[in-house]
Amino acid sequence: MPLRWTSLLLVLIASEGLRPRLAQAEEPLHARLDAFIEAKAKADGIPLSTPADDAEFVRRAYLDFAGRIPTAAETKAFLADTSADKRTKLLDKLLGGQEYATRMADLFNVMLLERLGDNPEWIKFLKESFEKNMPWDAMVKKMLRADPKETAQPGAAFWLAKRLENYGQNPVDYSGLTRDVGRIFLGKNLQCAECHDHLFIPDYKQQDFQGLHTFFKNTYLAKTVVGERPTVEKTPFASVFTKVQMATAPALPGAVMIDIPALTKGMEFSEQPDKKTGTPGVLKFSPLKEISERLPTKANADFTRNAANRLWFMLLGRGQVHPLDLHHSKNPASHPELLDLLASEFAGRNFDIKYLFREIALTKTYARSSKLPASANKAAPAQYFATAIERRLTAEQLLQSTLIATGSDPKSADTLRPKFVKAFANQAREPEEEFTPSLKAALFVLHDDAVLGLLAPKPGNLVERVAKLSDADTIDELYLAILSRKPSTDERTAITKVLAKHPDQRTEAVGRVAWALLASMEFGVNH
Repeated sequence: MPLRWTSLLLVLIASEGLRPRLAQAEEPLHARLDAFIEAKAKADGIPLSTPADDAEFVRRAYLDFAGRIPTAAETKAFLADTSADKRTKLLDKLLGGQEYATRMADLFNVMLLERLGDNPEWIKFLKESFEKNMPWDAMVKKMLRADPKETAQPGAAFWLAKRLENYGQNPVDYSGLTRDVGRIFLGKNLQCAECHDHLFIPDYKQQDFQGLHTFFKNTYLAKTVVGERPTVEKTPFASVFTKVQMATAPALPGAVMIDIPALTKGMEFSEQPDKKTGTPGVLKFSPLKEISERLPTKANADFTRNAANRLWFMLLGRGQVHPLDLHHSKNPASHPELLDLLASEFAGRNFDIKYLFREIALTKTYARSSKLPASANKAAPAQYFATAIERRLTAEQLLQSTLIATGSDPKSADTLRPKFVKAFANQAREPEEEFTPSLKAALFVLHDDAVLGLLAPKPGNLVERVAKLSDADTIDELYLAILSRKPSTDERTAITKVLAKHPDQRTEAVGRVAWALLASMEFGVNH
């Protein structure tokens, strides 16, 4: 080999050694995702936390994919398992389990409806979709189309129908509907671009809002189904600043307008509405049909990136783009190549939610401890994902976990759910993205008779069962049942002293210890 080529090869080898290693395309997706996280942390001198121990991991996995903490028996079995692939086997068991669909229905209901209301057919639609592993684009298509002729899964229309309700003399909030479509499905909060171009986000134009609004401005609620009036002309609008008159046909943000066909008045419907029954007709040109076919597609980068970002957030506690509904050039992803890869893989796998969840959960990033690295004296900025981010449990997770922990009758969930939602859920339209302790939640745990009643000794429940054991076994069982871990030496010593002070009221003392663990911050967050 000529000397000049030998020298060049040595230079290239040396330079490769200085670069942070990025996983190759043939490696599994989870390895490629980790490579981006690790490369950025290394480049910026950010230490990464060690892997979570088995107790932390098993609790995290059950909460994310079953919607509850593991039972004491499930925790013991996982801790005792010595197989090298036990975490992968656990994830596959949970993703394939019966509780997965219920958990996903709860999770996506909160994201999509933001506590606007409940509807059994809507929950049925969500649950059936996750049972069948319906692709995300297909789910969104059903929600946006809100087809009144849909008989297999009519509940899909509730997403749109709920937003078309009006109360008293208040008109339908079409602006709010437009905002929600942009926020939830495209990751763009266009609310401040309704009357003019956004003042602080140059990417968000008034045309974006008005074009999106035009898809929905002629929709209405006919009893319980969504109808459409004919769209025959563009929507006029003008900036409150420039006063320049403009007009738009239906259009997705940044996309070309859809041609509105010229139809003779009275000939807009292929099936006429029935005024007697209130049944909406079928339009020859349906903006809802148009958006349902154009928005949730692989070709729509806004849709794919927003979906991938939200799924990452659901398991990691923070989006690559954060806040979730502010995708724009001045708020880039923390790891741009990672989000591009996540979005392209999600679209390439035909929007398979279960596949993407599994790959994210297999990352070292997901399995990282919530404890700071030994070399760190303070937490790194959250966008590095250097340490597991504490995530508040939803009202539904708290309810199911409380019932599991206390050994209570699962059937009581139906009567307790409204209480837990009232105490722990955010107000309607307020995304549940951040952990915010509240006085009402604290008072609920302190004083609610229904919660306190779960800790009263009853045949077979936690307090009745463990009060009969020795002090050491009682304390172990309480911690395993409620916090999914064994107690520390200091915790064991402190609780032993509490039990020793009340030998004649042992059951009541055990109940008070159980209550203290349930009321702790550790129980209320996924860490």
